[in-house]
Amino acid sequence: MFAKILPYLLAGISVGGQYALIAIGYTMVYGILRLINFAHGDIFTVAGFIMVYAAASLPLTVSVPLVIILTVILGVMVEKVAYKPLRTAPRMSVMISAIGMSYLLQNLMWYLTGGLAKQYPTLPWVSNTVTVLGCTTKRVTLITPFLTVLLVVVLVLLIQKTRIGMAMRAASRDFETAQLMGIKINNVISFTFVVGSFLAAVGSMLYFSNYATVSPTVGAMPGLKAFVAAVFGGIGSIPGAVIGGFVIGICESLIKGAGLTTFSDAFTFALLIVILAVKPTGLFGENLTEKV
Repeated sequence: MFAKILPYLLAGISVGGQYALIAIGYTMVYGILRLINFAHGDIFTVAGFIMVYAAASLPLTVSVPLVIILTVILGVMVEKVAYKPLRTAPRMSVMISAIGMSYLLQNLMWYLTGGLAKQYPTLPWVSNTVTVLGCTTKRVTLITPFLTVLLVVVLVLLIQKTRIGMAMRAASRDFETAQLMGIKINNVISFTFVVGSFLAAVGSMLYFSNYATVSPTVGAMPGLKAFVAAVFGGIGSIPGAVIGGFVIGICESLIKGAGLTTFSDAFTFALLIVILAVKPTGLFGENLTEKV
């Protein structure tokens, strides 16, 4: 019995870690700006395409850092173009801008790539096949959970122990007061998008090492599931986003293992409805009191 479940469990832990890395980007931006960055899943997809084209003409030792750098630059540009001009606008305007940026990135990818799925390059060592307890899987499946936990620990230490981390915590508590206290809020927001985009780039490499084709809309579903993971764990909570990512990834994979593949996506969104109905703040979310 365990031998049958193990491949799906390993796959679930792996994809859960990838969801977690994307979910952290959602939860960090929401924690400071109270904004859902709907373009985050598309930034993840762009990272996949950058790798496809970079690896075609450059060695992987150059392509990997190039993907991370260009993805971070894109994330910061999205913030500067779509969100910064609307800093004092009603939230509905900002949400519309976020959705518009998502569709803009998707359509740019359709235009620049011809809309055809591209083969993701094989990453040496990471994409190799290994055997675990009689189960054959890719090494990326084993790497993902450990790398995810390591990156989250580094991120938590960064937020808890550094000046920029202190500024991020202050901004997440009270945006206006943080500005009055002299915190350079634009720098804090840009840094938040840098971290979120960096994690999206890493998550992209891990994800596409498993699912070897990249298309303009492929990031939409992982992005939505990562958003559900962030809400499940408590939007604004980094540990919550990570736990939510792993829970959704494992449950989704086990449902597929039970022969109910058709319902795996439905489960994720049903879980979102249940969480919003039972505990709207999520597992680790805080009840924030709005000032009048």
